[in-house]
Amino acid sequence: MTDHVVTEVANGVMTVRFNRPEKKNAITAVMYAAMAQACRTAEQDGAVRVVVITGAGDAFTAGNDLKDFLENPPNTPDAPVFQFMQALSQLSKPAIAAVNGIAVGIGTTLLLHCDLAYAVPAARFSLPFVNLALVPEFGSSQLLARVVGERKAAELLMLGEPFDAQTALDFGLVNAVIAAEAMAETVAAKARALAAKPPAALRATKRLMRADLPAVQACMAREGQAFGERLGSPEFKEAAQAFFEKRAPDFSKFG
Repeated sequence: MTDHVVTEVANGVMTVRFNRPEKKNAITAVMYAAMAQACRTAEQDGAVRVVVITGAGDAFTAGNDLKDFLENPPNTPDAPVFQFMQALSQLSKPAIAAVNGIAVGIGTTLLLHCDLAYAVPAARFSLPFVNLALVPEFGSSQLLARVVGERKAAELLMLGEPFDAQTALDFGLVNAVIAAEAMAETVAAKARALAAKPPAALRATKRLMRADLPAVQACMAREGQAFGERLGSPEFKEAAQAFFEKRAPDFSKFG
């Protein structure tokens, strides 16, 4: 579908890579569709035991490509971004995130649906939804508090301030911070170890750990509805216009 998402399978491990480094791997609707298909293929392929998600170049992903986002707004339940969210959240096989640089928006929230996550020291994370007059997505309005606590979740989601890899480690969003030159081999070793485990036992373990998936999906549906409503708001229009005009948005006129 697109060369901006590439997959490869070797030794039971499917690596799914955002491959748009010239745009910091900003995600388009076509890329979301490809990511969703990769997750579905991994789920159905008995040769795949583990999925690794990473980015090309020096970025994991800068989040949504705003121009494409405005041209292809996710205003229906079957929008590609929601297809990807469903496919990853329902993946029964272990998923590992290798965060090799900036992780903006969904680049951070997708970590909540991976079983293991590692980051390089230069990785930077942010959840800038409210700064764009939007709301959290991918179940993060509930899942984030489970990982970092209610107070920290409110701080991250309401202030939208970026944070570094050590902070992500302290919060429990990643398992370890790994030197950039060691990241590929470290993640490959973890993936090999998982691929060597009894696959049915691993799937059963993950299923037990994620027994609240229906509640998470209900949260995602509520977020999706609220997100769609925000896309039509005057606040979002101001935020988007300010982004393209390279200025700070002015929300003072909104009550």
